[in-house]
Amino acid sequence: MNGNEKPVKVTTGAKKASRFTNLIHKAEDKIISMHDKREMKRDNKIPANNNAINNVNPAPANVNQAQIARSVKPRTPNKPLKKYRYVVMNAMNKKESGTFEAENENEVRNFLMSQDYKVISVKPRASYDIEINDYPKMKAKDLAFSLTQLSTYIKSGIPLVDSVKILEKQSTKQSNKKAFRRLVYELLNGESLSNAMAKQHRVFPPLLINMVKTAELTGDLPTILDDMADYYTSIDKTKKQMISAMTYPIVILTVAFGVLVFMLTYLVPQFATLFEQNNAKLPGITLFVLGVSGFVQKYYILLLIIISAFIITFVCLYKNVPVFKKGVQVVLMHIPIIKNLIIYNEVAVFTKTFASLLNHGVFITDSMEVLSKVTNNEVYKQIINNSLTNLGKGDSISESFRGQWAFPVVAYEMLVTGENTGQLGLMMEKVADHFQSLHKTLVDQFKSLMEPAMIIALATIVGVILLSIVVPMFSIYGQIK
Repeated sequence: MNGNEKPVKVTTGAKKASRFTNLIHKAEDKIISMHDKREMKRDNKIPANNNAINNVNPAPANVNQAQIARSVKPRTPNKPLKKYRYVVMNAMNKKESGTFEAENENEVRNFLMSQDYKVISVKPRASYDIEINDYPKMKAKDLAFSLTQLSTYIKSGIPLVDSVKILEKQSTKQSNKKAFRRLVYELLNGESLSNAMAKQHRVFPPLLINMVKTAELTGDLPTILDDMADYYTSIDKTKKQMISAMTYPIVILTVAFGVLVFMLTYLVPQFATLFEQNNAKLPGITLFVLGVSGFVQKYYILLLIIISAFIITFVCLYKNVPVFKKGVQVVLMHIPIIKNLIIYNEVAVFTKTFASLLNHGVFITDSMEVLSKVTNNEVYKQIINNSLTNLGKGDSISESFRGQWAFPVVAYEMLVTGENTGQLGLMMEKVADHFQSLHKTLVDQFKSLMEPAMIIALATIVGVILLSIVVPMFSIYGQIK
C-alpha cells in the first residue's frame, strides 16, 4: 500500500461516518416531530381532519409560559373571500335571508345545507348592496350569556362546533346569529376558536380572543369561558349603573329644553302682542325674554344648523382625533363628582382585566398590550404604553403608575404590594372589588343629588319666563284700574 492510498481511505471513512451521523440526526428529528405532533393534537391545535376540531381535549399540565404568551396566527385563505346574499328556509319552514363571505357560491350552499337549511337562492352581493354596521360589536350582556352557555355545553360533552351551532340557533339578534354562524364556518375549515374569533375582531373583544388562545394552550377552555362570563357580567352591571345615573338628568334636560322652546316660540309672543296693544311698561326681565324669543323665532333654522354642525363635528373629532379625545377626557376627569365616576370605573375595569389575565398565566407585557386595546380612555392608554416602555427597559410595572393623577394612591400601593409579594393577580382582584364598590356608591349618590338639582334648574327656567309675563300684567291691571 503506497502513501497515496491512506488519505483516500480516511476520507471515505469520514464520509461514511458523516452519513451515519446525518441518518441519526434525521431519525432524531423525525421522532421529535412525531412527538410534537402528538402533543399538539392533544392540545387540539393540529386536527387530524376537519372534524377533529370538534373535540376539546385537555393539554399536558406542564405547558410553559412561552407557549401561553405565543399568539397563533390565523389561517391565510388561498383565495380572497367574496360576499354573497342568500335566502333559505329554516326548520320551522320560515324564510331567512342574510349575507355570508366564502370563496365561491358552492361553498356557501354546502355550508348552509350542512346547517340544516333548505337553500332557496345564493347570489353575489351587488355593489349597491351595503349593510350599515355589518359586524357590530357584541354587547357585554350577550357575551356573558353566550359564554356561559358555551361553557355548559362543552362541560356536558357536546363538541365545540355543535356547541357554537346551538348558540347560533338560539340567538334572537341577527348580528349575533351571523357572528356565530361565521364561527361555525371557520371551525369546520380547521381554524381554532381563537383564530375564528380574531377574524371577527370587530365583533369579539381582544381580551376574549387572547383569553381563548390561552385556554386552547392550557386545555382549560370551560373554566376560562366561565371566568370571562363573570367578567362581562360585571362590566355590563357597571355600564348599566352609569346609564342609570345619566338617564334621569338627560330626560329632565330634554323636557326642560322642550318647555323652554315652546314658551319662547309660542307663549311669549302671545303676551308680547297683548303688552304692545295695552302700552304696558315692560321691566328689564321681560325685555330680555322678549328679545330671546324674537331671536329664536327669526333664526331658528340657523340655530338648528349650528347646533347640528357642532354635535357632528364634536363626535367626529372625538372618535378620530386622539389628542382631542384626550383633551375632552382630561377636562371631564377634573370636574368634581364626574371625575371620580370616570376614574373609579376605569381603575375597576383595568384592575379586573389585569387580574384575569395574570391569573390565567399571561405575561405582564402581553397583558399590558391587551389592556391598551380594552380601554377607550386615552389617559390610561398613555399610562399603559409608558409601562410597556419601562418594562422593556427592565423597570417594574409600578414605576409607570407612580405619581399618576389618574391612578389613585390606594390602587398604586396595592400594585406595589402585589409585585413585592408575588401576588399581583390577587391584589388586582381586591383593587377591582374595592373600586367597583366605590363606583356603585358614587353612582347612587350622584342620582340622589341630580334629582333635586334638575328640578331646581327646571323650576328656575320656567319661573323666570313666567315672572317676565306676570310682572307686566300688573302694570296693565294698574292702567285699567
